[in-house]
Amino acid sequence: MTTTIVEKLRKQIESFDSAPTPEGIGTVVSVGDGVAEIDGLPNALMAEMLEFDISSDASLADSIGDTDRVFGMVLNLEEHAVRVVVLGDTRRVKEGMTVRSSGRVLSVPVGEALIGRVVNTLGEPIDGKGPIKEEKMYPVERPAHPVIERAPVKQPLHTGLKAVDSMIPIGRGQRELIIGDRFTGKTTIAVDTILNQINEPEATRPICIYVAIGQKESKTARIVAKLKDAGAMDFTIVVDAPASDPAALQFLAPYAGVTMGEYFMEKGKDVLVIYDDLSKQSVAYREVSLLLRRPPGREAFPGDIFYLHSRLLERSAKLSKELGGGSITALPIIETQEGDVSAYIPTNVISITDGQIFLETDLFNKGVRPAINVGLSVSRVGSSAQTKAMKSVAGKMRIELAQYRELEAFAQFSGDLDEDTKKRLDKGARLVEVLKQPHSSPLGVEKQVAIIVAANEGFFKTVSVEQTAEVSVKLATFLENQYAETLAKIRASGEVSDETKASLVKAYEQFTNAHPEHFTV
Repeated sequence: MTTTIVEKLRKQIESFDSAPTPEGIGTVVSVGDGVAEIDGLPNALMAEMLEFDISSDASLADSIGDTDRVFGMVLNLEEHAVRVVVLGDTRRVKEGMTVRSSGRVLSVPVGEALIGRVVNTLGEPIDGKGPIKEEKMYPVERPAHPVIERAPVKQPLHTGLKAVDSMIPIGRGQRELIIGDRFTGKTTIAVDTILNQINEPEATRPICIYVAIGQKESKTARIVAKLKDAGAMDFTIVVDAPASDPAALQFLAPYAGVTMGEYFMEKGKDVLVIYDDLSKQSVAYREVSLLLRRPPGREAFPGDIFYLHSRLLERSAKLSKELGGGSITALPIIETQEGDVSAYIPTNVISITDGQIFLETDLFNKGVRPAINVGLSVSRVGSSAQTKAMKSVAGKMRIELAQYRELEAFAQFSGDLDEDTKKRLDKGARLVEVLKQPHSSPLGVEKQVAIIVAANEGFFKTVSVEQTAEVSVKLATFLENQYAETLAKIRASGEVSDETKASLVKAYEQFTNAHPEHFTV
């Protein structure tokens, strides 16, 4: 029954394509701060697209230097008027201007033609590569798939980061929050995850969608250039709603991004969507709501701010085989203030998602990157989203690292430590170094497994703590060049057999003999 209701609602939303009626013409009564009040639209729909007739005012078009169409979106249905957010430059809208109803809710183009492109919230290209030939138009607001249409999350989505894939695994169809203060590497984790998909087989490689909300255009341009240089734009769509865009476009950008992803999910493909970041989206929505004269609540956010994020993130899912088995994995980003995860927006999003990767400022400043706090980070999908190989070698790492952090804090106040504590501290310090990873250098899962096996086998015991990170990088390169067949077996089988383990141990011994300068402790 639930499926039938959802299907009816979905068809009803997508059927709003009737031509404007005489009742579908209104007049702008007042306009300011991106919001217009319109009289004469008695049959207006919630979230309906309206078009402002700017062609009737030639002087306005000349002064702005542009004669393109300007759209608005209905957000308030009042007794004698409707309030509309202007999806563009408010200067182009004047009192007394004619407004026409479109008869359909706000929609964006979807399809294969968007891959490799940079578009705005409305799906219009902004990368200078010419127009996009749209295949279909999907409404930005679509009901999430009900539970009965979903399948369990079991297939891993590898980030290429040892610390994440070993301790906080992410599954295809999961919603994993990345949270932390400014400049702690949140965007880096997200972008590295996109870059790592190059290591995945083309048949199972997800379509990646990066949604930049309220970011500097220079930052987004750098990310696009990095993805292009690495070849990752071949399977990536970038939706850009920069800080210079109106607040309405910033708060709608994530919905546009996930709508584009749903097209591929419904075709049986996997999709990765990154929302960078939802804190800025929340601020944009607060601004729009206050301008629409909606009552403010806690921290001046409107009462439906929780619903804003829940109806966005619930659209991430792993579909059942009957529906093609596609998935949308969401990596929302939230910025905290002074590490306060108990603030309004962080607690809201934490309660909606399936886990969080918490990045700590102190660890980042110490040079631990990615600066993951294993005590506050969690994946509620857990080892279900890991390969057998990773599960078998990384089982105790999280506990060992958490114990090391506790002992490290305790050891600062004690000068006399017993031998067992010293050994744990020594092992923990090397484990931290092994998990360090430079940005823009994701590792395939087989290399990650090989390095973690080396740590478990005590390979780094005779390496100084300061050189451990460098040696682990050299080891990965050595294995790639000399033992590519062994790595290929790990990737193909998803397991570490006794034969494979013996081959890795032999490789470690060979590397030790080739680089004696690193093994002096």
